[in-house]
Amino acid sequence: MSHKKLFDYKKNRPWAENMQIVMQLGLTMVGCVGFCFYIGFQIDKWFGIKGLFVTVFTILGVIGGAVVVYRQIMEIFEDENSQNGTN
Repeated sequence: MSHKKLFDYKKNRPWAENMQIVMQLGLTMVGCVGFCFYIGFQIDKWFGIKGLFVTVFTILGVIGGAVVVYRQIMEIFEDENSQNGTN
């Protein structure tokens, strides 16, 4: 019985790196939206309002998360271009 590795990182390196990027971007977006939702929820609870600040802060979280994800993607492309020698 041969003993194979469960995941050969050297063989699947590009796939693993791409998966890492996708997970990082997804977690960044979820973190931004979740954090802003929580802040909105707490402000709503504090003022005794139902849903106003949750809605506003969730929209701000989506916008903020999209900006952060966009910047991360642009940074990845800049790194790839600098490694390939193109400007």
